[in-house]
Amino acid sequence: MSIKTRFAPSPTGYLHVGGARTALFSWLHARKHGGKYVLRIEDTDLQRSTAESINAILEAMTWLGLDYDEGPFYQTSRFDRYNEVIDELLQQNLAYRCNCSRERLEALREGQMQRKQKPRYDGHCRNQSVDAGEPHVIRFRNPPEGSVVIDDQVRGKIVFQNDELDDLIIRRTDGSPTYNLTVVVDDLDMGITDVIRGDDHVNNTPRQVNILKALGKEPPRYAHVPMILGDDGSRLSKRHGAVNVMEYRNQGILPEALLNYLVRLGWSHGDEELFTLDQMVEYFDIRDVNKAASAFNTEKLLWINQHYIKNADPARIARLLSPHLGDLGIDPATGPDLVEVVREQQERARTLVEMAEISTFFYQDYEDFEVKAARKHLKLVAREPLQQVRERLAVLDDWEADKLHQVVIDVATRLDLNMGKVAQPLRVAVVGRAASPGIDATLKLVGRSACLRRIDRALVYINNRANENAT
Repeated sequence: MSIKTRFAPSPTGYLHVGGARTALFSWLHARKHGGKYVLRIEDTDLQRSTAESINAILEAMTWLGLDYDEGPFYQTSRFDRYNEVIDELLQQNLAYRCNCSRERLEALREGQMQRKQKPRYDGHCRNQSVDAGEPHVIRFRNPPEGSVVIDDQVRGKIVFQNDELDDLIIRRTDGSPTYNLTVVVDDLDMGITDVIRGDDHVNNTPRQVNILKALGKEPPRYAHVPMILGDDGSRLSKRHGAVNVMEYRNQGILPEALLNYLVRLGWSHGDEELFTLDQMVEYFDIRDVNKAASAFNTEKLLWINQHYIKNADPARIARLLSPHLGDLGIDPATGPDLVEVVREQQERARTLVEMAEISTFFYQDYEDFEVKAARKHLKLVAREPLQQVRERLAVLDDWEADKLHQVVIDVATRLDLNMGKVAQPLRVAVVGRAASPGIDATLKLVGRSACLRRIDRALVYINNRANENAT
């Protein structure tokens, strides 16, 4: 039997990283076994589902590169099909109408809780005759005896007793079908063989299995993956940092880095940490997913992201970096070649946002010197080296890295100084801080006019500082 999985988010907000991991596991399972991957939008919650959320989910899936073979399918376009199945259940006495009032149900629940019983519907209308013309819901007639056994591909064997399950509502008073019914019909019609989803759905599974069996169909295989926790052991939420997939893009995380990190949350292949997407497909086995929840570690994600930035094609990083520079008010077309800037910064940044921030000096003058760097390197003893470097840079014919490097060497030799005594004051003068790529590459990319202007600024700073000390 060919494998067919699905990712079925509800469009009531952004795509959470937990949902993204579920989507990834489903995608890997399908790709490993030569199967198909379906995207289904479960938008039957008409109050909370929005077009903006749908677009956010589709955008995130595209950014992650999790291509789907079928879909996206929308549940709101399948109401006729759901009602057809509900009518079939009614005709076969596998479902019934219930007109219990809200007040009765609330009183029932309150009494059960006071008696420390599990709150559930008591089957009051199970054998009643309710007129189709009066307000009512449709309930599934759950088997009163026996059990449901789930051979979960992650959690192992799970047994549910039918007498612990109540007759769930499958169509509301307003005529809209409920989640447990729509999921069953969709999985059945779409030929889903393997349902991989969060373990918060475990209690829905026996209900869905019973509906499928009532329809005379075999249920798919299930795999319920554990939730993702924050570093404090509680469920991952906004207070732990970003949880929206697209927020990671905005923070300068590469999609392949996020996928690599997510696949390792609850799954492993030996001691390996880094996987290409092709390697994930080759190694992944849903049965190897851990039963225990995993904690999200932002520092680990940043380490992985830095690895991918270091090893990526500079042209691709330049394309992705450009909008982050734009966010800082920089037009990269007005300065040095962005690809060359990336080549110099690839090993110096953990995110694209960080790379943009440490690259601004290539495109615009810095506002102020970094205080510590200026106090350490822009002292009176640095004035002569800076003046001599400036004189030579002003008349240099060939503004290339090797020639610029030679200027620094010549000045150091002439003044009998080690290279650092010339290069570091020069770096602080040009960059505004003590850290940058090699001094020759820095000078080349910043350009002659900006270098001379910034050296002049540093000389003014040194002179002012000397005058302050003199007084």
